[in-house]
Amino acid sequence: MKILNIVGARPNFIKIAPIMREMKKSKILEPVLVHTGQHYDIEMSSKFFEELNIPEPDISLEVGSDTHARQVAKIMERFDAVCDEHKPDAILVVGDVNSTMACSLVAAKKGIKIIHVEAGIRSFDRTMPEEINRLVTDSIADLLLPPSKDAVENLLREGHTMEKIRMVGNIMIDTLMESQPKIRMSEILQTLGIEEKKFVAVTLHRPSNVDDPTDFKRILLAFTEIQKRLPIVFPVHPRTRKMLETPELKEIAAGMSNLILCDPLGYFDFGKLVKDCRMVITDSGGIQEESTVYGIPCITIRENTERPITIWEGTNELAGTDTEKIIDYAGRILDGKWKAGKIPELWDGHTAERIIPCIENMK
Repeated sequence: MKILNIVGARPNFIKIAPIMREMKKSKILEPVLVHTGQHYDIEMSSKFFEELNIPEPDISLEVGSDTHARQVAKIMERFDAVCDEHKPDAILVVGDVNSTMACSLVAAKKGIKIIHVEAGIRSFDRTMPEEINRLVTDSIADLLLPPSKDAVENLLREGHTMEKIRMVGNIMIDTLMESQPKIRMSEILQTLGIEEKKFVAVTLHRPSNVDDPTDFKRILLAFTEIQKRLPIVFPVHPRTRKMLETPELKEIAAGMSNLILCDPLGYFDFGKLVKDCRMVITDSGGIQEESTVYGIPCITIRENTERPITIWEGTNELAGTDTEKIIDYAGRILDGKWKAGKIPELWDGHTAERIIPCIENMK
């Protein structure tokens, strides 16, 4: 079986690495890696490939960044030609980026089977582009591989049959477990001059948080209080840095003596920050999952999450952009009043091993 494995943005790289490794052990599967080039930062893209030991892509579409509609159109046009040339038996897509949906649409129209890893996760918020990508991809996929029980329930509620669904666990945790030796070796704490369990790790990149100066200001005002108790380490996404250069936000950030801004970090360095911090404040879906596995308290700067199991069973809570709520949650964590949480079922580092038989036995 020739399988085209699709990646387009950084979260995909983390998920595809263990799948590619396991596929290469199979006597049945012939994996081909396709990089759409959706990710805006080529240097960071290359660094992730190198760090995670992902082979160079067999095919690069080099679509680059654009509006959602144009980017999807470019991916579809270029991937259409790839399918005609390589004639795959199936494609495998991960997550919920534009590349996931665009390549799935092409495959569906050509009668090529679609395997969706991380199927069934839902925020129930259709203002999120990722939610549209998830819904469309799942509706046309042939094999649905959800990470958790709630994702299975979502798929069943939407009318999918159990014949198409296999709960395999969380693929991101495979890479997290595999990378522990290199994460432990990272010297990022020394580089930044911070101590284990004595800092807050922050990531913010969602347009809903950083593109609106009013919302971003509310978040920063919460940080002004939190940084009085612990240093805040904030690797700054390019779109976030652009907003931090506006006069009012720049002034607020400059007034925080305990705010440490740095450039985006590689997988191992950032993994070290999450593993060794006192708490995480984020709007990233993946970091909600990683902090739950580490048992690190997590405050999510969103009104909803497609990973509610990190709240029900894990260490995560939603705060939105409510300044007082963020401050209150951080205070509870620092005062030792946060929930302990547990690791959800099958988030054990062996998801890729469960995925391969599912693909080999596809009808």
